[in-house]
Amino acid sequence: QVQLVESGGGLVQAGGSLRLSCAASGRSFSSYAMAWFRQASGKEREFVARISTSGTNTDYSDAVKGRFTISRDNAKNTGNLQMSSLRPEDTAVYYCAASSLMAARNSGTYYERSSYNFWGQGTQVTVSS
Repeated sequence: QVQLVESGGGLVQAGGSLRLSCAASGRSFSSYAMAWFRQASGKEREFVARISTSGTNTDYSDAVKGRFTISRDNAKNTGNLQMSSLRPEDTAVYYCAASSLMAARNSGTYYERSSYNFWGQGTQVTVSS
């Protein structure tokens, strides 16, 4: 089991930056794949970025590629999402997710919500124009 708590959300102007953090508690954090998803009001939750257990491999959605950077520090049991060049369309609740499932390590399924079995409560990010 792992518990996840996000922080770092807030209100920022378009073009600005924010850094989200995900604090994990529980056993063997380094054995869980991690990802960030987001959910805008009235829309489905969507994949943003993922990082492998060791931090070696990362993937991003086309919407954020080149602007967001996912990272993790297994020694500190934390994950981060550095967001730059923010746009109003990035406004959403951002969720940290972790997975002990093989699906999260599969190139064909790592972007699916069902591939992650642990979720944080979310943090709101609002980008004003």
